[in-house]
Amino acid sequence: MRYRSQSVAYWYFALAMVLFGLQLAFGLLAATKYLGPDPLLNVLPFDIAKVIHTNLLVVWVLTGFMGAAYWVVPEESRTELYSTKLAYWQLALWAVMGVTAIIGYFFRYGTGTKLLEQPIPHKIVIIIVMLMFLYNMIMTVRKGSRFTTTEGVLLGGIGLAAILYLPALIDFDNYTVGTFYRWWTIHLWVEGVWEMIQGSLLAYLLIRLTGADREVMEKWLYVIVGLVFIAGVIGTAHHYYWIGVPHYWLPIGGFFSALEPVALVGMAIYAYSALRRSGLQHPNTLALHWTVGSAVFTMFGAGLLGLAHTWPSVNKWTHGTLITAMHGHAAFYGAYAMIVLAVIAYALPTLTENRPASETPQPAEAPAELGHTLGYWAFWLQLAGMFGMTISFATAGIGQVYLERILGVGFLETQLKIQVHFLMLIGTATLFVIGGVLYIYDFFRTRPRFRVVADDAAEAGRASPAARGPAPA
Repeated sequence: MRYRSQSVAYWYFALAMVLFGLQLAFGLLAATKYLGPDPLLNVLPFDIAKVIHTNLLVVWVLTGFMGAAYWVVPEESRTELYSTKLAYWQLALWAVMGVTAIIGYFFRYGTGTKLLEQPIPHKIVIIIVMLMFLYNMIMTVRKGSRFTTTEGVLLGGIGLAAILYLPALIDFDNYTVGTFYRWWTIHLWVEGVWEMIQGSLLAYLLIRLTGADREVMEKWLYVIVGLVFIAGVIGTAHHYYWIGVPHYWLPIGGFFSALEPVALVGMAIYAYSALRRSGLQHPNTLALHWTVGSAVFTMFGAGLLGLAHTWPSVNKWTHGTLITAMHGHAAFYGAYAMIVLAVIAYALPTLTENRPASETPQPAEAPAELGHTLGYWAFWLQLAGMFGMTISFATAGIGQVYLERILGVGFLETQLKIQVHFLMLIGTATLFVIGGVLYIYDFFRTRPRFRVVADDAAEAGRASPAARGPAPA
């Protein structure tokens, strides 16, 4: 790391890894409940397991975003963080909120609003945490010597995510009205401002890992911001089923939601072609795998699978079925989980011991290879597992739609007829969990090391000028 205060990011990443592990455990447990009989029915029924699984996903990804911001913003602003003490207090408050919320779910303590189940006191804490975070970030930028588009889009995305959470504090008496406005938080998070966060982190990593031109990458960010405000906002309408909204919103929402991942994929294609043309290769190829993988899986999960069922003629049958789970798992993993794992893979060599790192791209023939074998096993096992889970949800969902919604077979009888797909789901989910556990183990297997890279480089330079390696092009 270049600034000592970037070490704050390590503890955010560590908490994110713990929450990621818990999310995997509850997800696998929830998947086994599809088969039954369920010995934990009276202790942990499916609905509670699912609530904990989905809430842990949101919390660990947000924790990863905040850690990534604490890593990226000091480097982009070329200054130390405004207040590390405030960042640690924020982390402690966030962790307490998360733990008590999960414990509360076991006792059905929550609002019951899907994905926004947090009780009101916890929601107020979330707002306080976000205000602490934004204050720290803004003051860091003010303190710094420059302000880049990359960090501007990153902070804009996180700031808008905080503002869009405010409607979650309102308790609607009418369930339909509540559902309508719930999408203005959920959809505009995951298919709106979170894409700004993903886009900025993708740009940061591609600039660092491929040597891609910053000016060009940041122009792509403007395209992403434009698509967020056009496609993302209007695309919210593809959720407007059975809540009293005029029908013309459905095709409009379907068309614009299909446009959302276009800019992200365009940015990744440009960076990859720039990398091939330059002949340079960053030694942290594992981080490059996660970065490019995030763009590709976003195109697959959010783009192709979203497009496949976003049209009203299809969505009216598939909405709320296992087809939605297919799209949701692949899209969320590619767009947000993988980009957080990419930032961690990039930062980890300079945050922990025994992981040498280089800050600049090297010639392609350079033999340096920093990615540990465990890291690659984690990458490919997760990818194979998530792809298998996506196929399992897809085949189960197609069967469910045909039997339940076209033939009119009952819900429980349909679930029994598609049990073979749930066996596939558990098998592939186990593969994914193994990959996730390997990643978490790889994260914690070495102790944290908080020394700035400049110190290390100086030491290496004094020992041997040749150790600095070739200069970047």
